[in-house]
Amino acid sequence: MAFAGDTVRFRCHFRTFDGQSVEPTDVKLTIYDSQKQLIEKFILDDSHKENVGIFYFDYVLPDDKQEIIFEFRGLYNEKPILSRGKVKIQFN
Repeated sequence: MAFAGDTVRFRCHFRTFDGQSVEPTDVKLTIYDSQKQLIEKFILDDSHKENVGIFYFDYVLPDDKQEIIFEFRGLYNEKPILSRGKVKIQFN
């Protein structure tokens, strides 16, 4: 669990079904609230890339949410590729 106002690092490793790292295009990070309502959307570029297929983004958690959902999405071989996760937020 993280605290409201904390900076967290979201990280995603895009891979094929057999575990090979892939380079997606048009990579975006979308943040939703627990009701799946859009909070923010970011376009990621090479400045958000650690290595082949590994992207990250530093995000400040909102004060007014108890949970957020983050989604990394891109295109690989003209097909969508995505990963989602949740962060529970505690106000302290």
